[in-house]
Amino acid sequence: MHRYRSHTCAELRAENVGEEARLSGWVHRVRDHGHLVFVDLRDHYGITQCVVEADHKMFEAARVLKSETVLTVTGPVVRRDDETKNDRLPTGEVELHIRDVEMQNAAETLPLPVHGDHEYGEESRLRYRFLDLRRERMHRNILLRSEIITSIRRRMVEQGFTEFQTPILTASSPEGARDFLVPSRMHPGQFYALPQAPQQFKQLVMCSGFDRYFQIAPCFRDEDARADRSPGEFYQLDVEMAFVEQDDVFAAVEPVMHGVFDEFTEQEITPMPFPRLAYSDVMLRYGTDKPDLRIATEIVDVTEFFALDEVEFKAFKGVIKKGGVVRGIPARGVADRPRSFFDKMIAFTQDLGAPGLGYIIFENGGGKGPIAKFIPDEVIARLKEAAGVGDGDALFLSCDKEELAARYAGAVRVELAEQLDLIEPGTFRFCWIVDYPMFEKDEESGAIGFSHNPFSMPQGGLEALENEDPLDILAWQYDIVCNGVELSSGAIRNHRLDVMVKAFEIAGYDQAEVESRFGALYQAFQYGAPPHGGIAPGIDRIVMLLADEPNIREIIMFPFNQTAQDLMMGAPAAAGAKHLKELSLRVELPKKKAVARDGEKKPDSDSQS
Repeated sequence: MHRYRSHTCAELRAENVGEEARLSGWVHRVRDHGHLVFVDLRDHYGITQCVVEADHKMFEAARVLKSETVLTVTGPVVRRDDETKNDRLPTGEVELHIRDVEMQNAAETLPLPVHGDHEYGEESRLRYRFLDLRRERMHRNILLRSEIITSIRRRMVEQGFTEFQTPILTASSPEGARDFLVPSRMHPGQFYALPQAPQQFKQLVMCSGFDRYFQIAPCFRDEDARADRSPGEFYQLDVEMAFVEQDDVFAAVEPVMHGVFDEFTEQEITPMPFPRLAYSDVMLRYGTDKPDLRIATEIVDVTEFFALDEVEFKAFKGVIKKGGVVRGIPARGVADRPRSFFDKMIAFTQDLGAPGLGYIIFENGGGKGPIAKFIPDEVIARLKEAAGVGDGDALFLSCDKEELAARYAGAVRVELAEQLDLIEPGTFRFCWIVDYPMFEKDEESGAIGFSHNPFSMPQGGLEALENEDPLDILAWQYDIVCNGVELSSGAIRNHRLDVMVKAFEIAGYDQAEVESRFGALYQAFQYGAPPHGGIAPGIDRIVMLLADEPNIREIIMFPFNQTAQDLMMGAPAAAGAKHLKELSLRVELPKKKAVARDGEKKPDSDSQS
């Protein structure tokens, strides 16, 4: 018999009764019944109940065993009687009667109990992550993550994709976030960057003559944490294909997404092909380019009604005259809600930064509420028809610049759906967002910049870049969204040097700068680059959805906390003087104001190492 185990803690069944078995694992729970002590032993695979009888030499020691002590136990497998069977465990028909015990490692008092579903603070959970990961839910999440990645990898290979690895140490690239920099010892004063994404590399893979590339790629971005975004690093299914158009990318990705979700959930999934929604359309109808299609409510443009001469609501009129818009969010069946319901919706919007939120309640063929008195009855009737509402319903109104009005209306749409229980349960609703604008204007500087991926092909190619208003040019860019979560961005890439140079020229880069910053792509496009396109679905967000977890840290094995710290390993940490000298670095900390005891500010000071 093996020194540590003949079976795992999930294997023993009724057919093993009478056999000698050896198990190793952690003490999950101890139950003292006076003449018997039950020890639930847990390993990676499951739990088996073990029993120590009163005449056993280990009986007294077993009564005081601490949770998470590691044991090896040996003894006969015995059938439980009908009264003590546990149908919730696969091993619940049997138990192991302990004859021999070897303590492998005694556990001290736990800072974070493993047994049970108690909630603990983030600091404790991340500092003792190795204990947190022993908890059933977390253990299950991490295993699910591995299974999903295995499934994705298999599905990609079956579609003829080949997995390649791209560099981790590379050059800085304008992907839209801050780089993590790595100082070079061999080249003092120079730095590598960790890749925000393998964007240029995967395009170069296509330029190198390979056809269908994929990679479960680590990406590094110095970003703040959010519920659906981990600071520091994340993983994505990086995909690129040669000689393809947008439809070809969709045809390759949809079976993978649909197949993975179908494999790991019993919920209803959007049938293929997934619906395609234009960016301008979703911004109007849903107020976001990440629409949750489980919510049937759609936003309506009601600007024209508040621009009418007979409508006297000056607050909206003033915004409209400056180019603003009014967006209406229907709320059905809320006319009898108390005033506090409407006040809370106003406060919700103000917390987002909006000046306020208007509303009209429809009943008895007319309207009421703070705004209704400024609107004639005939306009109320037309407004009600345009919004698709009736008596007993209300229409919330967001008025601001177009982008802000959309953002606030979109947030109100989701908040109303949550409060009124209007989110379709048991479904995963996928869609593609297409036809993104190629460029956007910075409101403060007026400068034209890329709105999405700078390496995308503009619709209309070079002719559009040379002859159209940049803000009217659409790009072959697309996102895939599920239940209001953006899973991926992608694009058909620009593969022509003249188009690349012109696009960057519009965004404020001259040809010399383009050649300097993107030298490898610049050269590759000179020597025969194929048409190509790709996408990069986020692994973490896919797992988050399938695990039904609200926070991405629940499906990452060793995540940072919200301030990008690894509390368990103590990172980031100060570097030693020797290390800094090797890298030709000196640390100059930011200045901070010190306050004297009498409340007067002391002179600025700084610290160096």
